[in-house]
Amino acid sequence: MRHRPSLLAVSAGLIAASLARGAEIELLSVEKIWDQGRHNAFTDLLRWHDKWYCVFREAEAHVGGDGQIRVLESPDSKSWASVALISEEGIDLRDPKLSVTPDDRLMIVAGGSVYKGTKNLIGRQPRVCFSRDARQWTPTQRILSEGEWLWRVTWHKGVAYGVSYNASTRHGKDAQDAAKSPQPAPPGPADWKLSLFSSRDGVHYDLITHLDVPGQPNETTLRFLEGDEMIALVRREGGNTFGWIGSSKPPYTRWEWKETKHRLGGPNFIQVPDGSLWAVSRQYPGKTALGRLTRDSYEPLLVLPSGGDTSYAGMVFHDGILWVSYYSSHEGKSRIYLAKLRLPVTPPK
Repeated sequence: MRHRPSLLAVSAGLIAASLARGAEIELLSVEKIWDQGRHNAFTDLLRWHDKWYCVFREAEAHVGGDGQIRVLESPDSKSWASVALISEEGIDLRDPKLSVTPDDRLMIVAGGSVYKGTKNLIGRQPRVCFSRDARQWTPTQRILSEGEWLWRVTWHKGVAYGVSYNASTRHGKDAQDAAKSPQPAPPGPADWKLSLFSSRDGVHYDLITHLDVPGQPNETTLRFLEGDEMIALVRREGGNTFGWIGSSKPPYTRWEWKETKHRLGGPNFIQVPDGSLWAVSRQYPGKTALGRLTRDSYEPLLVLPSGGDTSYAGMVFHDGILWVSYYSSHEGKSRIYLAKLRLPVTPPK
């Protein structure tokens, strides 16, 4: 099935306001690339073998039901085809994230939640699957242990690194009851464990260390800078809810942390060729925003056309352009969008 996106009618006033906030950031276009599911959300984006790939969850609603992973492919970012639909009976496959393994296979890591027809989380365990052509995927395979959620992995020098959170390890609560309860734990130091893992095959993982981040830390993206420095961008749901930025050098057991001034949702970031860092996150109460990131701060600069249920972006820098996939419900039901932006970056010499 092929789907031709329609160019959003973004008002001149919205573009002007966005550019005023975003300084020299230029919003080139925003296109809807998929809306055929009832609820389309939680995207990621990758360029592989000169083609574009976008993955996301299709389900009945934001929470509950048995979510499936849709895989879209495009040769030119304009015409998109659905090439795979990944499912597991009785499991809500959530937040799929794409990466490429050292042996040049596509890899998806996703949450595997169990709701059994309710809105209450009964259990969860991460899943992975692999493909050599984006069409045929290995069966979803459980990784780590019950209660974990490995939200994203980043490959670096042949090793996959990722951060998992586990609400069943809350301090002062029975682990089994906490895993079944949808209620958040009270704020405080190390409400539950945030764990840094590594893997050489994407299936078997070794614990590197626990990250002592307070305030119910959860969704975390990792990237690597010069000298193998690891940077972490962490969402927090407790305390003041402001996101944290961490940095660490090998072997990644000692970390320095800075608190941002913003609440994060679905945080993602990349480094572009001039060395600058750019992040996309939900901007509460319901927008998707792009901003500059440093080891010390995150500052949103431009709001993408979005609203309501939104965010969870994929990011690729290609041909001097930042490509951002995200979902939003500002036009009714939640749909998948692709934005192209020109950043104020230093051209390569």
